[in-house]
Amino acid sequence: MSHITDYLTPQDLAKIASHQILARRVVEGFCSGLHRSPHKGFSVEFKQHRQYVPGDEIRHLDWKVYGKTDRFYIREYEEETNLRATLLVDSSGSMDYTGSTSGISKHDYATRLAACLSYLMLQQADSVGLVTFDDQVRRYIPPRGRPAHLQAIIDELEAVTPGNETELGRVFHDLVPKLHRRGLIIIISDCFGDVGELLKALAHFKHARHEIIIFQIWDRDELEFPFKQWTRFENLEQAGHHIMLDPIHLKTAYMENLEQYRQQLTSGCRRHRIDLVPMVTDEPYAEALAYYLALRRKVG
Repeated sequence: MSHITDYLTPQDLAKIASHQILARRVVEGFCSGLHRSPHKGFSVEFKQHRQYVPGDEIRHLDWKVYGKTDRFYIREYEEETNLRATLLVDSSGSMDYTGSTSGISKHDYATRLAACLSYLMLQQADSVGLVTFDDQVRRYIPPRGRPAHLQAIIDELEAVTPGNETELGRVFHDLVPKLHRRGLIIIISDCFGDVGELLKALAHFKHARHEIIIFQIWDRDELEFPFKQWTRFENLEQAGHHIMLDPIHLKTAYMENLEQYRQQLTSGCRRHRIDLVPMVTDEPYAEALAYYLALRRKVG
């Protein structure tokens, strides 16, 4: 059984300790009210009825109950001030790539980032859940706010291994009805696949009133294509599929396609008001996350 210290070193915890503002700043600013404030103007979860007494606010009267009973009853609510976040961690085959400079696969980087975010939110009494997926949902752990819930998330992150092909669009469409209550969706993925279908799925999340942050995980090799000699390129999502190529003749076309893909994804996320946060596996994830949270604090 792994523990949080297997994912986050004391140095990592120290770096993010001063940036425990995901719920307080991102939610109050960027997420515009996902924290249901106990202050006037925000409703919360319905709890029960009780009989009206002089001094109660008339706006809380339940007129349907009055029509049936000819008596005044007040609808009572239970204040709920914690954020509900769900982490969507990509475990498809492409996430298994480990480049020449990072020493860590994209999937390992993603799981450590997920553990870091889970720790942050649970430390602040927020609720966090986890979805692991490739071409389908592998596991869904509903959001909970108990500190002990962190262990369930870490156990799942440790157990999952990258595998099948990526089907981001279809998986995300299928997830929408499972996430009944609006909240913050944090996607941790390389986002490889059909960009048009992905953006349609993200729009589906937004239509269901979720807010979205995407941490897009890159290996430096994918961004710079540093290969110079004949190289064996393996398809990590189809076992046994590989090809030998001279990368010199491939690099120009690859970089052009990469730029087109990134521009399409970036503009689509901007259109849907989604934060797209690139993270590269040779950059310490705690530092990258702290930088993003500090940036959100400035603009939130």
